[in-house]
Amino acid sequence: MKKHGWLGGGVAALLLAGLGVAVGTGAFKAAGAADPVVNKAAADMPEKGEKGDKGDKKPEVPLEFVSREVVQPVLARLPGVVEFSGPLVAPQTALVRAKAGGTLLALTVAEGSRVQAGQVLGRIELADLASRVAERNANLESMRASLVQAERTHASNERLAAQQFISGMALDNSRAALDTARANLNAAQAALDTTQVSLRDGTLLAPISGIVAKRHALPGEKVAVEQQVLTIVDLAALELAGNVGTHEVARIAPGMPVQVQVEGMTQAVVGRIARIAPAAEPGTRSIGVTIALANPQEALRAGQYALARVTLADDADRLTLPSSAVGNTSGQDHVWVIESGVLARRAITVGRRDAREGRVEVLQGVTPASQVLAARFDNLREGAKAHVVAAKAAPVASAAASMPLVK
Repeated sequence: MKKHGWLGGGVAALLLAGLGVAVGTGAFKAAGAADPVVNKAAADMPEKGEKGDKGDKKPEVPLEFVSREVVQPVLARLPGVVEFSGPLVAPQTALVRAKAGGTLLALTVAEGSRVQAGQVLGRIELADLASRVAERNANLESMRASLVQAERTHASNERLAAQQFISGMALDNSRAALDTARANLNAAQAALDTTQVSLRDGTLLAPISGIVAKRHALPGEKVAVEQQVLTIVDLAALELAGNVGTHEVARIAPGMPVQVQVEGMTQAVVGRIARIAPAAEPGTRSIGVTIALANPQEALRAGQYALARVTLADDADRLTLPSSAVGNTSGQDHVWVIESGVLARRAITVGRRDAREGRVEVLQGVTPASQVLAARFDNLREGAKAHVVAAKAAPVASAAASMPLVK
């Protein structure tokens, strides 16, 4: 019984399992039968990433540029410019040196003081020279006395020789003694003059008129012969010393006007080319050029840095574009043009440049009729559609908006 009971229970379990499978299968089929429309709509939709028909593609929108963003090359003259820079120097600069060694007693001027030529600037104590002057003055008096005695002796010998009281040899000896006394007197006078000149050198005098630029010694210091004591500068005329490349020096000549912009000055001053060096500086491929600047008001100072600009007139009309329209990629200049409604990139060859006017000469690559983009835009694509449109006027405020509110 127990055995039959186990078989009966197993068969019943199998029957129930089969019935569950059958019921579940019937339910899946029913759900599938109820979805034919949904599946058809899903089948008709394109999958993600799949392009639709060509008729659904959006048309390309052309780029629009206003008239101020497009320019045409124009004929203009571009004057050449040669530029160089350098410091201002004062050609009239004098160094006051000590002509005798001694103690610097006083300096009557300071840095920035204005002096006149011949003015006393200071004194050097020369005590030893003063005693030497007295010594040589006494020596001079002694030589003068010796000369007087020699003259008297020679005159007496001449009378005796005329009376045949002395020989001719004795007369010659007296004449030689007279010549020696006279030479000794001249030597003593020269020594005294030299010492007196050295004594006068103890007084420092201004060699030129100008302004004291620097004091190299102070009162109380010992100074040696030829030691620098003062520097005097005359600012009435200044010079700009600069260098020009050997490839540009042939374009300039002495006498040409020059615009000089000095640091610290708002307006440029006018100078002229004074000198051009005859040879280039070794190893620099540059030639020295000197610009003369009149400075009567002394507004400029020596040592200021300045930029000189020589403008060379142009004798021919050239096809030019704004510098902002020219781009450069890998060393090749180019512009963007609008041709037949599309953008095109054109390589060009440039010539002269005028940085002040912001224009550049175009030797080849465009024509006077070319429509060139006046500025460099980002993300431009060659072949993209483009055209020029009129600039839109600013909107006018409505009358209602301009009427005052009624309180």
